[in-house]
Amino acid sequence: MMFAMLSLAWLSASAGNTETGLWGIYFNELKDAKYIDLTHAFEPVQPVWPGFSNAAFKPARAGRRIEGFVEKGEVFTYEKHGFVATAYELPTDQYGTQLDPPAHWDSLGATISDIPATYAIRPLVVIDIHEKVAEDPGYHLQVEDIKAWEAKHGRIPGGSVVMVRSDWCKKWSDIERFNKKPFPGVGLEALKFLHLKRKILFHGHEPLDTDTTLDLEGEYWLLHNHFAQAEGVANLDKVPESGALLIIGFAKPKGGTGGYARYIAIAPKDWPHGVSVTDVPGAPLPVQPHPLKRDENGVMRPVSQ
Repeated sequence: MMFAMLSLAWLSASAGNTETGLWGIYFNELKDAKYIDLTHAFEPVQPVWPGFSNAAFKPARAGRRIEGFVEKGEVFTYEKHGFVATAYELPTDQYGTQLDPPAHWDSLGATISDIPATYAIRPLVVIDIHEKVAEDPGYHLQVEDIKAWEAKHGRIPGGSVVMVRSDWCKKWSDIERFNKKPFPGVGLEALKFLHLKRKILFHGHEPLDTDTTLDLEGEYWLLHNHFAQAEGVANLDKVPESGALLIIGFAKPKGGTGGYARYIAIAPKDWPHGVSVTDVPGAPLPVQPHPLKRDENGVMRPVSQ
């Protein structure tokens, strides 16, 4: 019955009929909107907080012997088994683009598996401080920056996500400089204003720390007051300051104290950056230009012979 309903809706949309309700929002608004990925792909060689170590990627091996198919400890290959799989050694859940839950700092805080499904889609606010950061790499978002945004765009919506654009993500490949102070952050008073006055869901920033104070006062205040935050966000220079939505996805390890996250902005269809569902339907997915091989770090990449 459900399949029949979905098929009927698809045929109706294909025939140019106007859908209503949530499907109408999708076909009339979201299908032609522009999608921008705000996420760094995580890999073995990348910036990480100095207290943690990097991940390791390697071929997955059979955990037990299967008669006539695979021996215990054998590496799965396309040639012999018809498929491959990868084993990931992740020494921390604070890695790459992430979602920090309160449990990261607070023994009474919510874990990643406690984050509600209502986080999935929210209004996106982007506050741009990149010009101030260009003059002062250690600049932190201030309340005056928030009020300047509101003077231009109106009051920040309650329940929205506020991302702070610093363009620090452009230093991601410069691992030594990315984590080295000074780097931009978010001031404590700005965090209090956003949460206590504007009632936002959470904020996000491009570096891997909220601020550069010795005791990380902003992160301490946030997580001990049961707010989450996003870290290691990318591509905020490609997103409108107002009027976009944010799609929020994250892994759900039981009791997790950090989340490997993916953030995707949805901008209006006339926005110059991003791609639409019409442009990139996603099925079928593109074919690699060359066969996939593991590089020296165990990452699968297309390699010409």
